[in-house]
Amino acid sequence: MAKSANAFRTISEAATEVGSPQHVLRFWETKFPFVTPVKRAGGRRFYRPQDVIVLKAVRRLLHDEGLTIKGVQRLHKEQGIARIAAYGGADATFSMDADPIEGQAAGAVTLPDTTDMASLRGVLSRIEGAKARLDAVLAG
Repeated sequence: MAKSANAFRTISEAATEVGSPQHVLRFWETKFPFVTPVKRAGGRRFYRPQDVIVLKAVRRLLHDEGLTIKGVQRLHKEQGIARIAAYGGADATFSMDADPIEGQAAGAVTLPDTTDMASLRGVLSRIEGAKARLDAVLAG
C-alpha cells in the first residue's frame, strides 16, 4: 500500500524518492540549513513532503545543473528557499511553516509551472484594470 502524498517519509523512503543514498541526505543536512527533517526520539528522521521537494531540488541543482555546494548555498542566500524548491519538480507545493508535530501547513506556497504563469499574468492584469476603474469611481 502506497503512502499518501502528505505522509511523512523515513530516511530510507526519502532517499529512494530523491534518488540519493541515505548518507548523502544526512550530509546535505550539515551543508544546507534549509534541509531540516523532523527528528523524533532516538534521532529518527522523518521527512515532510516539502522536505522531499527540497531534497529533489538540491539533487537536481548539484547533479543535473552542475552547481557546487557553495553555489546552492549562494542561491538560497540570494533568492530564498522557494526558488530552490522550484527545482524540485512539478509537485513543488512548498511551505516551510508546517508544524512538525501536527503536520498542518500554514501559509503554504504553491509554485506554478511556466504554463500557469501566462494565465496568472492575465488575471493580474484584469485585476489591476478593475482596481484602476474602482479608484477612478471613488476619486470622481
